[in-house]
Amino acid sequence: MRYVLPALVAITAYAPSAQAEQDLHRGFDGALRGCEEWLLNPASWAEGTGPFITAVGLVEEMALVEKVEEVNLPPKKMRKANHYWRINSSPTTGYILVVSDQLPMCHITGGGVPDLQPIVQSVLSSPAFNDRWEVEKNTSKGDMASTTFRSRKDPALSIVISRAKQPGRRLDRVQLLATATYQLAD
Repeated sequence: MRYVLPALVAITAYAPSAQAEQDLHRGFDGALRGCEEWLLNPASWAEGTGPFITAVGLVEEMALVEKVEEVNLPPKKMRKANHYWRINSSPTTGYILVVSDQLPMCHITGGGVPDLQPIVQSVLSSPAFNDRWEVEKNTSKGDMASTTFRSRKDPALSIVISRAKQPGRRLDRVQLLATATYQLAD
């Protein structure tokens, strides 16, 4: 019995409340919408980022920052003219959206104290996400699952979203990696 209380405290420390879970869901969905907006509607940011922020819908939670940690950066070949958006979904958890005004890409990372795997799965299985994206392929390596999606609005846009295969597997490192690219016509 004396071991039950510490175990219960440890479990509840990582289990987000219903409101926190909703905020994390909203943050990840907003990061995805930000990625889509940046790549499919450059007019929303070309003359200033106000329309972009409004379109994403995370006005209070989203802010442009000067730099982010190395772990949040996209692959080296995509590190050109980058802008970094921090999306704070809770005091200890959030997402980073990295975009470029010269390359047709965006990159999302997510991490923090609670387990994001159930949140990511919830967003990926939501009707709103599935109205915008279709699955192209699924792969896995180690404790990570990756899915490639293609935009239903513009098939030139695809995104690879990687996350833990099961809940509770990646709490000590980045829990979400997503990279989208837009294939320009030759």
